[in-house]
Amino acid sequence: MQARGLRSAIAVAAVAVMAAGAAGCAASDRDEGGEGSAAGGTFIFAGAGDPKNFDPIFNDDGESFRPVRQMFETLVTHKPGTAEVVGGLAESWEHDATGKVWTFKLRKNVKFHDGTAFNAAAVCYNFDRWYNMKGAAAQSQMLYYQDVFGGFATNEAETAGKSIYDKCEAKDEGTAVVSLNTYKGAFPGAFALTSLSIASPDALKKFDADKVTQNGDSFEYSAFANTNPVGTGPFTFGGWDKAKNEITLNRYADYWGDKAKVDKVIIKIIKDENTRKQELRAGTVQGIDFPAPSDRKALETEGFQVLNRPAFNILYMGINQKNNPKLADLRVRQALAYALNREQLVQTKAPGGSSVASQFMPDTVLGYAPDAQKYEYSPDKAKQLLKEAGAEGMTLNFYYPPDVSRPYMPSPQEIFTVLANDLQAVGLKVNGVSRPWNGGFKDDVQQFGKHDLHILGWTGDYNDPGNFVGTFFGRPKPEFGDEKMTDMFAAITAADATVDEAGKKAAWEQVNRDIASKWLPAIPVWHAPPAIVVTKDVKGLVASPLTAEEFNTVTVSAS
Repeated sequence: MQARGLRSAIAVAAVAVMAAGAAGCAASDRDEGGEGSAAGGTFIFAGAGDPKNFDPIFNDDGESFRPVRQMFETLVTHKPGTAEVVGGLAESWEHDATGKVWTFKLRKNVKFHDGTAFNAAAVCYNFDRWYNMKGAAAQSQMLYYQDVFGGFATNEAETAGKSIYDKCEAKDEGTAVVSLNTYKGAFPGAFALTSLSIASPDALKKFDADKVTQNGDSFEYSAFANTNPVGTGPFTFGGWDKAKNEITLNRYADYWGDKAKVDKVIIKIIKDENTRKQELRAGTVQGIDFPAPSDRKALETEGFQVLNRPAFNILYMGINQKNNPKLADLRVRQALAYALNREQLVQTKAPGGSSVASQFMPDTVLGYAPDAQKYEYSPDKAKQLLKEAGAEGMTLNFYYPPDVSRPYMPSPQEIFTVLANDLQAVGLKVNGVSRPWNGGFKDDVQQFGKHDLHILGWTGDYNDPGNFVGTFFGRPKPEFGDEKMTDMFAAITAADATVDEAGKKAAWEQVNRDIASKWLPAIPVWHAPPAIVVTKDVKGLVASPLTAEEFNTVTVSAS
């Protein structure tokens, strides 16, 4: 039986299964197909944006993770429909009394797509690869790795800190031991991060996977990342036809677990929300993600299957304190918070069931502080604080991406417009800067810090406060220009290193209070339950609160 973590995960409510039966039935009946279903065929899903590439470690967004998740696997994973940690490539695991040494018992008879064996040596190769990554460009693209492990053997990225990773040892073919320098509350959940998927060492070496180059504001990746990703998952890479905007994934016949039901998955990239909806209705795609809130009822009425995932996310308005010195004044950041009519925004632009956020994580996560300071809508307070700080009438460059829909941000243009109007109503001047999601917005905001304000968000990867608050504010980031907030970084590090359950809860609650009242590096906006929609002939798709759907359980009824 799998060893339990240092604390029990707070389970997210299980989500309904898009099938006649529940998730467990879908697994047991997988080779048979349900009534009216047939194994084989093609499942076509509409992606909302381009993936950055297909190397897990260099990615941090959902549109990249969608295909990556079908091809790669992690040591631990999540029970379908929940945030409960279960075995993945590791059948079981345990930790020592300090929580710093993790021993994984690996599955047998697992092969990478290139035919090479998955074993403990392969696991350690991946962990050592990440830790020993060379080059500031490559390190700068490993955002999840830095959030979890801190830094590298030799830090070249400006944001990298001291690494908590020590070493990985292959005790035998089936036993990998990962040692950390310090305890971190993120584990074992963080081992389920898609970024920390295990790739074929042979393919990584053959296709020069670590080669990342930066040309101005853009990054170029290796042949492994672009055309030859090799994992252990139920689907193999069949190519990305950029002329057709289609990514093809093929059923892996030698997959160690239950084989995929369909022969092929096509992720058809359709950036425009209305076009995705039109193609769903026309039957040219069989699934879409993040429908506009106003469309959900109509789609249900038309017979489509619409599932709302639990709201395990956050939308925020980020503030870069570095470019505009006035934004380094807490009073100005508080003024921005008071200026936003978030209640009205939720009522008019958010999916049904959304709620105004007062902290940077849902209230179901350990460490949520009910008594943290809240910023109710008050234009008068906003104007007063701006006057006190000498910041009246200042101009703010507000960045937003017009070309994607995210779980926490279904209509970025509309959200930006409402927020900008609120800010202008208190006398501020807003210069909207529209930049494409990949190769533009994300790099400008997260790598180069060109903005003053931006909208962005996060869907939790596992149920731990460090995955929310720690990911955002645990170290200096160009996104917030917050390198002077050393007391915030220290408080988050201390909370994350607290082993005692009661002490951990109290430490994170205080962190959340101080973020709201003392630091305010960004402004939380809402928690939204994102939906996923499929046609009535699709069965077996399990909606995930982590938006981490896997397509190997899907069947499509014969026409």
